[in-house]
Amino acid sequence: MSNILPVSDHAREVVKGGYDLHVHSGPDVLKRIASDLEIARNFKEHQLAGYVIKHHYTETGGRAALAREAVPEVKTMGSITLNAAVGGMNALAVEMAARDGISYVWFPTVDAVNEAENRPEFAPGVTPPLWVRLQDELTAEGIAKGPVPVVDYEGNLLPETIDVLKIIARNDLILATGHLGRDEIFTLVDEAIKQGIKRIVATHPEFPSQNISLDDQILLAERGVMLERCFVTYHSGKYDWTQMLENVRQCGIENSFFASDLGQPKNPPVEDGLALMADKAFEAGFTDDEVHRLCVINPAKLADGAGKYV
Repeated sequence: MSNILPVSDHAREVVKGGYDLHVHSGPDVLKRIASDLEIARNFKEHQLAGYVIKHHYTETGGRAALAREAVPEVKTMGSITLNAAVGGMNALAVEMAARDGISYVWFPTVDAVNEAENRPEFAPGVTPPLWVRLQDELTAEGIAKGPVPVVDYEGNLLPETIDVLKIIARNDLILATGHLGRDEIFTLVDEAIKQGIKRIVATHPEFPSQNISLDDQILLAERGVMLERCFVTYHSGKYDWTQMLENVRQCGIENSFFASDLGQPKNPPVEDGLALMADKAFEAGFTDDEVHRLCVINPAKLADGAGKYV
């Protein structure tokens, strides 16, 4: 049973037309609160514009296409995450996913070198991600193939990483930094800009294994990177709501967007995520226009037109 939280009518109204660019829907190898079709129908009911299907282990372009066919009023978008299950830094996998209609490419998450080296011990009351147990099981069974390197021992991007960036640029996909560490992120971003990639996202920069400082968030924003603020990071106790909202202010409203990262069975419904974040922002003094920008305008700038094959 989901943990339903109260959502104000005011928040529902302000986030209409919003995109949630980080959703964990089913089917998945991990238990999810709802299927692609259920979420698409719920988004239609709440007049939300679209969402990205995130999966740590497989690409989701085909699933997104079926959801769009079933619920054409909602732009359901596919993605690929460059963990070991898809071959890591695998340009062919990205190209095929692009041809399958994806919009989003996450760099390694569960198999990031940074995640393996810097995964924290979660304090009492902090909810670990569902994938932690699965990763431990795969490792114990000798099946896990990670971590997936993005840079060499001197911190330079691997040739296969640059090949992936070229595919992302050619297909005008959204690049998200996944669970990479600080130095990897800056190296990747600088090369992505060089390769002509126009849509770059710093994935939940306050997530514990990344812990990107405010100064570095500002530097990323100055490079044109959009900073993703995910509901689950703060709802699960991994980072303070008040500090996150202050980070948004310091980085500039135009440089951040809200996303949910929802889909876990014990968390609130996915369709509530943006409105729940809106209510938190209103409590902190954000205006309707500012919240609308964080939930609707900024993610739409990323999502609209991303990918060549949709």
